[in-house]
Amino acid sequence: MTTLENDHLRVSIRAKGAELTSIYHKTSGIEHLWQADPGVWGWHAPNLFPVVGGCLNNQLLIDGKTYPIERHGFVRQSIFETTESTQTHAVFSLTSSDVTRVHFPYDFEFQIIYELDGPALRVTYRVVNEDEKTVFFSVGAHPAFAIPFLKGEDYEDYYVEFEKQEQLVTHMLSASGYFSGETKQVMTDGNRLPLTKHLFNQDALVFKNLESRRVAVRSSKNSHAVTVDFPAFPYLGIWAKPGAPFVCIEPWLGCADSEGPQKPIEEKEAIQHVGEGKVFTASFTITIS
Repeated sequence: MTTLENDHLRVSIRAKGAELTSIYHKTSGIEHLWQADPGVWGWHAPNLFPVVGGCLNNQLLIDGKTYPIERHGFVRQSIFETTESTQTHAVFSLTSSDVTRVHFPYDFEFQIIYELDGPALRVTYRVVNEDEKTVFFSVGAHPAFAIPFLKGEDYEDYYVEFEKQEQLVTHMLSASGYFSGETKQVMTDGNRLPLTKHLFNQDALVFKNLESRRVAVRSSKNSHAVTVDFPAFPYLGIWAKPGAPFVCIEPWLGCADSEGPQKPIEEKEAIQHVGEGKVFTASFTITIS
């Protein structure tokens, strides 16, 4: 376990998946990350790579061949090496191997960089192309924030506040976890999405056309907030297991497949790419107040 700390925050990251396991706000004494109760949902903040969401038939189609791939990819189950570490900064690295090539036939290095800056934690994804061809991929985050923040409050005291006024339209997922082609208007109160225990009965809310690049989880009963800035991520998922005391704020560069014929990886929706010898970088920030 790696721990980063400054005057505001103490965060912990484990080697498996380079996954955040704690975001502790020292001033308030609040643990803001869901503590992965295995009887409810056994993750804290999985990192998603080289796919986001489910792929048709649990396969990737690359250069005419199919490769088995699980929902959200394999890195959340992979052991990362810590290549740099200071009191406020750590770099975790996963390099391609015979194991990864079974699922994703590219040579690459995938780095996750965590940096504390005051009350903010910056998370950076770096994809280094070590292959002799373009590497296609998706990448995203899945942090679960524990709510309520304070004892005596209810889940339904909380809401997600969008940076801008939004006409929220979610893209519906089928029971198999693929986009069905249907959309649904999501009711808001101004720029606020009220959290309810039944909001996620039909799986995640997936927003593809937001104006906002900042959202905050807030309560009507206190002044604490968790704010996520995601300037480089065009898609946002919001999810919780129905009735569970957390909410996931998920910046994505990529998404699940749509029902229908399987497409080659380079034609997948919102697919990213990095050229031979190049490096892809994208960051988001979690700020505690």
